[in-house]
Amino acid sequence: MKIKILVLTIFYFIGSFNLSYAANSEKVDQISKNLRCLICQGQSVYDSQSDFALSMKILIQNKIDEGKNDEQIYDFLKSKYGEWIVYDPEINKNTVLLWVLPLILFVFGGILILRKVSIK
Repeated sequence: MKIKILVLTIFYFIGSFNLSYAANSEKVDQISKNLRCLICQGQSVYDSQSDFALSMKILIQNKIDEGKNDEQIYDFLKSKYGEWIVYDPEINKNTVLLWVLPLILFVFGGILILRKVSIK
């Protein structure tokens, strides 16, 4: 009877460890998909196999193990590598042109199309 309880307890801890590891692995993947690899052009940290990307994944895993949430990890990486490392930069005075310029071009293009169509 004691052996059965011991075996069940061991399997329980092994199963819970695997579930927490899978959850952390998914979290690392989710965060690394939103980060640029500074070595590879046009690849995310998730897609890259460079030494930098591999070390970033380990760093993210360490931060998750420390109990940091996504926002704290992104803030740490932005302070260390700059705003450029994040694929989706936040709106602030330095990035407002980045967010507004496509809207201005879209409206300007629409006005040009309307003028061309209404002339004929």
